[in-house]
Amino acid sequence: MEEARQIVNDIQNGKIEPVYFLMGEETYYVDKIAEFIGDNVLAEEEKGFNQIVMYGRDTSVDEIVSNAKRYPMMAERQVIIVKEAQDLSRTIEKLTDYIENPQVTTTLVICYKYKKIDKRKKLYKAAAKSGLIFEGKRLYENQVADWIQRTLKSRGYSISPKASQMLVEFLGTDLGKIDNELQKLQLISPEGTQITPELIEENIGISKDFNNFELRKAIGMRDTVKAHRIINYFAQNPKDNPLMVTISLLFSYFSQLLQYHGMSDRSKGNVAKQLKVNPYFVSDYALGAKNYPMKKVSRAISLIQETDVKSKGVGAVNVSHGDLLKELLVKIMH
Repeated sequence: MEEARQIVNDIQNGKIEPVYFLMGEETYYVDKIAEFIGDNVLAEEEKGFNQIVMYGRDTSVDEIVSNAKRYPMMAERQVIIVKEAQDLSRTIEKLTDYIENPQVTTTLVICYKYKKIDKRKKLYKAAAKSGLIFEGKRLYENQVADWIQRTLKSRGYSISPKASQMLVEFLGTDLGKIDNELQKLQLISPEGTQITPELIEENIGISKDFNNFELRKAIGMRDTVKAHRIINYFAQNPKDNPLMVTISLLFSYFSQLLQYHGMSDRSKGNVAKQLKVNPYFVSDYALGAKNYPMKKVSRAISLIQETDVKSKGVGAVNVSHGDLLKELLVKIMH
């Protein structure tokens, strides 16, 4: 995220704010910015007396303010990092008075994760005026594959489109969780390596052949044998392949096919832009649209919605998720 990179650059250039209020649903950059401040604002020999880490559940706003108001010892500034500050949500507004007039020799970092403060409140306005507010916004699923590619490129690695899609479909949009897996792959791979589906299968445990990406591709190609093989694998490994995830991805796929049918400009660039997919996968959508005319796509979407309802126990008592998926596959492909 460009905003996070700018914050880091400013700190490296000596532009350090008295208050950093880091908040939002996506906590990856909240943690990364706080970690960077903790590692870089003070010299190592200054940290013992001048860097304090506090936790929301174990402290109070009064205690935070008391520490923030003290002067640094044998250093130009002190750093106070308040982690899990969302645990102080009932009293966090009491920080307003301090933030309106912060101690210039203190850098106060508030990590307010999974939520955000009301922009209409005094606290938000004070933090925006006297310091810096950063909001970590959760990426949409179609943005995560690009984030993975950019992150690995910045570290001297690359990744194939299929491999990045496998990670997104298996790990979701949690950037922290994805980055943990990327770091594991980096540890065992020399710089310059391309991350492949095979590497992911061997070291993370995501099957390169039996996953939602391959299921979606098999359905689009009308490869009944392969699709049934994947469904049977899912039925045997339900914990690693929850029905809700598969249904969601199939719904997304057929919704994209419906959108494709409505396009007048089906050039690779336009399709990739409109469907928000990697250009590498555009040919898959073209084939899927050829195999599923608009009427069949609409029917498939309706069938997926019915299966979603049945999976919640409505009209399908004591039917396993594996059997529901098999039934759905038969109806869509025949």
